[in-house]
Amino acid sequence: MKLAIHGGTPVRTKLFPAYKTIGEEEKVAVIQVLESGSLSRFLGCWHEDFYGGPEVQALEKEWAEYFGVKHAIAVNSCTSGLYCAVGATGIEPGEEVIVSPYTMCASATAPLIYSAIPVFADIEENFYCLDPQSVEEKITPRTRAIIVVDIFGLPYNVDAINSIAKKHGLIVIEDTAQAPGALYKEQYAGTLADIGVYSLNYHKHIHSGEGGIIVTDNDGLAEKLRLIRNHAEAVVEGKGVKDLVNMVGFNYRMTEIEAAIARCQLKKLRPLLGKRQNNVRYLEEKVRGIPAVTFPRVRNECTHAYYVHACKFNDEIAGISRDRFIEAIRAELAPHEMREGEGVKISSGYVKPLYLQPLFQNKVAYGSKGYPFTQACYKGEVDYSKGICPISERMHEKELFMHEMILPSMTETDIDDVAQAFKKVWENRNLL
Repeated sequence: MKLAIHGGTPVRTKLFPAYKTIGEEEKVAVIQVLESGSLSRFLGCWHEDFYGGPEVQALEKEWAEYFGVKHAIAVNSCTSGLYCAVGATGIEPGEEVIVSPYTMCASATAPLIYSAIPVFADIEENFYCLDPQSVEEKITPRTRAIIVVDIFGLPYNVDAINSIAKKHGLIVIEDTAQAPGALYKEQYAGTLADIGVYSLNYHKHIHSGEGGIIVTDNDGLAEKLRLIRNHAEAVVEGKGVKDLVNMVGFNYRMTEIEAAIARCQLKKLRPLLGKRQNNVRYLEEKVRGIPAVTFPRVRNECTHAYYVHACKFNDEIAGISRDRFIEAIRAELAPHEMREGEGVKISSGYVKPLYLQPLFQNKVAYGSKGYPFTQACYKGEVDYSKGICPISERMHEKELFMHEMILPSMTETDIDDVAQAFKKVWENRNLL
């Protein structure tokens, strides 16, 4: 059988169905906001509208109830939420935050907003979240916090990381952008650390276009988070706030339209997540006979939210490289509707380990003099050289691949085509 990469007939040329979660409920909710004439009710001063309008406040209440937390704070993005979270820790310039190298950049650059220094720990071999042993090795007297990432949809190593943080007096911030609804011991991801941050970006499990939610059970942290979200410096006097550390605020406020959409979306999270999990089980059963492919492992007492299906490839078993294998599969399949320009949603690796980006390699963030890395109050010497996180580098360069062929919009017939593409390439790999 001639492979599509060599000019043969692809398994599928028809576009896969779009992942579209917006329906009539969201349209009705948006129209109600438009008819109200109030698209935002936030005021950047100490006033009853400091907390935003009715949709924002209703979303926060419903989110807190759903996830079982005391406080939920709506923001305009998960990135903004991470910035708020770092500021709320009371971090000082020149202190350090341990971060993951294998994630979207915001969780690693958030410390820079407060002139703190990101320190990269390596990831776990089988789960890809921060490795507790590597985290412990990176702690210094300057460490203030750990930012963990529930990468690809799996909660971090909760007991080990939280125990390390308690031992050293550190705050744990949980980036749950990819894992809403995942569980550890029946407790939701995002609620497992001191502060959790969710994403409502357009390609997440549920979305409002852009947006984010921060959660915490700590009253003091919640106040700081709300202040940083909404012009803290203009609010502290009227509110009677005495602790002015990091009380230079921002405009990270969510609009009423985004909040109205997010309220509708939250109601859909459970069934959408269940469909992803079912699709993963179905696909794995279909392609289980390929010995070079290892499916994602699920940590004990956890559930997986499967933002993507992240697998490992063994080139020694296959006799070909991961990149060539994935290239051949891409040639057999079609893109998703509404995302045609992104190509087939399967890729080798995820992101290049973040410390290899120009920002970290050149240690230039603010101005031309290397600030904050060169600031006088930083007494450390951070290392961003290639090789500091060998597991991250190996996963990215050689082993890990991921795809989105498990989206809730995918039917079993769609997944059958994906499985057929995997089998076709595997059975004809000697031609590659």
